[in-house]
Amino acid sequence: MDVLGYKLEPGEIVVGCIYLVHHRSDLYPNSHEFNPQRFIDRTFTPYEFMPFGGGVRRCIGEALAMYELKLVLAQVLSRYEFSLVDSAPELPRRRGVTLAPANGVRLVRSR
Repeated sequence: MDVLGYKLEPGEIVVGCIYLVHHRSDLYPNSHEFNPQRFIDRTFTPYEFMPFGGGVRRCIGEALAMYELKLVLAQVLSRYEFSLVDSAPELPRRRGVTLAPANGVRLVRSR
C-alpha cells in the first residue's frame, strides 16, 4: 500500500501522533508558544485539533469534558489569580498515547 508517498508493507503498524499534528507549521505557526488566541481566531476540524483523539473515533466523553472544563475554569479563575512557581519551559513527557508536563506545572495562588 502506498500512503502519501510512503510504501507500507503487509504487517507494518502505523500509529498516528497527536503531538506531531499539533506542531504542523501550516496549522499551528509558532506551535511551541503559548497562544490561546489561535483557538479564537480559527475553528479547527476534528482532524486538526485532537486532544480527545481524531475524526469520528474521538473520545465519547469529549463534549462532557469540555463542558466541565469551562465550568471549573470559570469558577476558579473568577475567584483566584495564579502565577507560575517556575517560568522555565516545561518539557513534554509521554504517558501512554498522550503527553503531559514532565515535572508538572506548579502554580501559586496570589489572591
